Amino acid sequence: MKKNQTLLSVLDLVPIGEGFSIGDALKNSTRLAQAVENFGFTRYWIAEHHNFNNIASAATSVILSHIGANTKKIRIGSGGIMLPNHPPLVIAEQFGTLESLYPNRIDLGLGRAPGTDQRTAMALRKDKNDGSDFPLMLNHLQYYLSNEGGPKAIKAVPGYGLDIPIWLLGSSTFSAKLAGQKGLPFAFASHFAPDAMEDAILEYKTNFVPSKSLEEPYIIICINAVCASTQEEAEFLATTELQKFVYLHRGDDRLLPKPTDDMNSIWKDWEKEGIKHKLRESIWGTPKFVKERLENLVERTGANEIMINSWIHDPKKRIESYELISKEWMR
Repeated sequence: MKKNQTLLSVLDLVPIGEGFSIGDALKNSTRLAQAVENFGFTRYWIAEHHNFNNIASAATSVILSHIGANTKKIRIGSGGIMLPNHPPLVIAEQFGTLESLYPNRIDLGLGRAPGTDQRTAMALRKDKNDGSDFPLMLNHLQYYLSNEGGPKAIKAVPGYGLDIPIWLLGSSTFSAKLAGQKGLPFAFASHFAPDAMEDAILEYKTNFVPSKSLEEPYIIICINAVCASTQEEAEFLATTELQKFVYLHRGDDRLLPKPTDDMNSIWKDWEKEGIKHKLRESIWGTPKFVKERLENLVERTGANEIMINSWIHDPKKRIESYELISKEWMR
């Protein structure tokens, strides 16, 4: 970075838009990763979700391996792996394999939510695990990735003894407090849960205990952003994001919609009010406007890094949005 010391990174849910196949979505995300690497972004993370018609990021580690093979230096990781969906040993092995393939480029971000509905969570977990044992699962995962076990210990191979950064992700204060207590970096999901942002940051910093991996608190704030050459175009492209949340709220699991000129024909007044509140940290505008809003976010939160998700239907426009942001940020 030149003037701005706060790093910029990318979150991708591998969206499947209207008119695109799952294969198209995976190719589009690969192109995005290659592009943002060239633009100077620090990380490219993929979020685990299941049973959504418009999200293709279920097999997170598989996609990350493909992204790693098609990029050269950008850090790649999970934003996040929903740990209660998996045996910790399996995740240690998967990310140990990734780290062995792409040394010093892998981040293991962890969440405790299912990343899906309750019926699908049962299909994944085979029990009523509500995430309450997440701290214990985290301990097990850290053990499998450590070099603490003796000759007879269960080891993650690959994974054993590898220095893979673990991040905790959250949309409430639970993981924020745990991340602080464990001395781990923390990423907060302001892109869909801004109400708890300030409390989570405070909880994290208040409970932070230095560890061998982190001496001081490190915070990523994740937000949605759409950038275009004009304010009008950015707000038009952002109607895809608005529709996405309208349909999500209604339980209408349709493909990521094309932008529209008439949101009022889609949402009710009460829906509009609720969704605007939920997305109040989203930033849509020109490069200058986006930069100003990002700087304000950094000032309010003390974020070390901003991670940007973009619900843009057109893959080329999505890449262009990240390019415009990066150029303005690095001036």
